[in-house]
Amino acid sequence: VGPKLFQYVVKVIVQAIQLLYTMLKIEQPSYILLQNPPGLPSIAVAWVACLFWGSKLIVDWHNYGYTVMSLSHGRSHPLVHIAEWYEKLFGRLSDYNLCVTNAMKEDLWVNCNIKAVTLYDKPASYFRETPLELQHHLYMKLAKDYEPFKPRAEAVGSPAEQSAFTEVNEKSGCVIKTRERPALLISSTSWTEDEDFSILLKALEGYEQYINEGAELPSLVCVITGKGPLKDYYNGLISQLHFKHIQICTPWLEAEDYPLLLGSADLGVCLHKSSSGLDLPMKVVDMFGCCLPVCAVHFECLHELVKHDENGLIFRDSNELAEQLKMLFLGFPTLEGKLHNFRKNLRASKQLRWDESWDRTVLPLLGQNE
Repeated sequence: VGPKLFQYVVKVIVQAIQLLYTMLKIEQPSYILLQNPPGLPSIAVAWVACLFWGSKLIVDWHNYGYTVMSLSHGRSHPLVHIAEWYEKLFGRLSDYNLCVTNAMKEDLWVNCNIKAVTLYDKPASYFRETPLELQHHLYMKLAKDYEPFKPRAEAVGSPAEQSAFTEVNEKSGCVIKTRERPALLISSTSWTEDEDFSILLKALEGYEQYINEGAELPSLVCVITGKGPLKDYYNGLISQLHFKHIQICTPWLEAEDYPLLLGSADLGVCLHKSSSGLDLPMKVVDMFGCCLPVCAVHFECLHELVKHDENGLIFRDSNELAEQLKMLFLGFPTLEGKLHNFRKNLRASKQLRWDESWDRTVLPLLGQNE
């Protein structure tokens, strides 16, 4: 009820009271670890709770809340300025600070006088390449609800248990990949303003055009997972596209199926553009955990994660992405080529997993300060 500003202030006050009440009921902690954003009102509440308990406050900076807010309100909006002042003030009151990039570490020091330690996001242990039998099981499960996972029309009469990508060999009983299978491209999103999916849709139009002009490219199944406010808008755009060689679906996957699908895909696409230019997309971290090569849209510090022409490619617009899709999928599914090399490089990199990274970076930090 009332003006939007009044609604927002009331919401923040109510959330602050609820959160503080909940936190003061827990057993006394040695540390309170807070991920920011969202930091309004949680940074202030966590700081008050730390005063009450005599605990240490650790802020884990993944981005700036005020830059996320500026996407919908504009950079000059008074609320954005208030949020910026609030975030910097209470950020300085923390005992320890972690951040996700070296660029953010520098920015926190220069602009906020906050000393932070870089703790790169790492994939959980269940993000890994998916064995072929599990891939087949997942495809058969998804084929019940999503048309692109069903076998092509000319293969429907086959007696083998079959999906668009895999089938069970009748003689050996082993799972094999189908001949002339489509390539599986995956992207994930929360369908918000910081990801412009029209870039991908225009690139797919370019890819379709390449096939129509005679390029030896496979059909494409493009899966975009997630939920969010702009999903209906983009589904409307997708419904207006009439591809012959590309199928698009936007499923909401069960939690256990998402890493399996990443580990089964041929290429990941990331359209995350950081609101601050200082954070890295977690979805790419998870894709790399599955040894899945990535095409990612350029922003300032992306090079700290995606090494162009080594574990993936960086593009700036839809035309460049279309060119990259053409280059990567030319002659698919032969093993040679850049896609194969990227995957080989990801396997060889033997990335740290989340728990190992935490033990190496954070535990020594806390131990030194005891």
